[in-house]
Amino acid sequence: MTSPAARAARGNLPRTLLTALAPLTWGTVYIVTTELLPPGHPLFAGLLRALPAGLIALAFTRTSPRGAWWGRVAVLGTLNIGLLFPLLFIAAERLPGGVAATLTAAMPLMVTLPAVTLLGESLSARRLAWGVIGVVGIGLVVVGPAAALDGVGIAAGLAAAATLALGVTLTKRWGRPAGMGPTAFAGWQLTAGGLFLLPVTFLAEGPPPAIGATAALGYLWLSLVCGLATFVLWFQGIGLLPVTSAAMLGLLSPLVAALLGAVLLGQTLGPVQLVGFGLALAAIVAGQLPAPGRPTGGSGRRAGQSCGGREPSWWSATFRASSTSRRR
Repeated sequence: MTSPAARAARGNLPRTLLTALAPLTWGTVYIVTTELLPPGHPLFAGLLRALPAGLIALAFTRTSPRGAWWGRVAVLGTLNIGLLFPLLFIAAERLPGGVAATLTAAMPLMVTLPAVTLLGESLSARRLAWGVIGVVGIGLVVVGPAAALDGVGIAAGLAAAATLALGVTLTKRWGRPAGMGPTAFAGWQLTAGGLFLLPVTFLAEGPPPAIGATAALGYLWLSLVCGLATFVLWFQGIGLLPVTSAAMLGLLSPLVAALLGAVLLGQTLGPVQLVGFGLALAAIVAGQLPAPGRPTGGSGRRAGQSCGGREPSWWSATFRASSTSRRR
């Protein structure tokens, strides 16, 4: 007979797979940053990843926040986009991709404290253990013996993980505004984060760099695919999955980065790296399974609900956004 945990995990499988597309795609950020973008402009890269994508989403959906949601969107956009993007690019530029990936892989561990304090989740030794195993696995995959360490890069990587952990938790706690689809929700956060970055970028970095054809291709990929498309899936998934389960999916990003390095840059994956792959994948799968005997669906409120009332199902919510915006 199938256990309740197995049935629950199977029921979450479609939304888990769709949410996983986001960190899978974000795994390309490392190689795009190092191979296509002009160096020395991490804030500008974050700005172009966020603001154009957000404005495109708002032009398409034409849905606005109301009341307290103006402030909440500003906070979420700053955490999930405005602070996160430049921290990731700083870490990617100042550290080997493996070191940067390992630091940001600590996010599933960092999400534990805000999940307990803000969402009322119980502190799970099982989840903590799998989070540690996941970080160890990522470290075995991507950190080589010659990995160079840079203080600023390490601080940026850890700050990125902490910022993302808090942003994910608040997104889960607040849900989504009533009547706003996932595309508009992602668009407002991308826009808020981009507006936060706009003055900071030009004050800190001065004029933008020259953008050739290769860099333009990289910026388009980061904005339209790694920005708009994936964040729609990511924010929708956070609303429907337990926050710790969604956080564990973030380990997919450094795994993809390592695979791309092996395929495109000729980097080798030896036995140690393969063991790390196995540990990280096991941690990701274990992170999607509910604890035995406990209800599924997140914490504090049922999965599929937000502060604005009952949320529609995964598919109806995703496709209703565009039809709602056209009627307005």
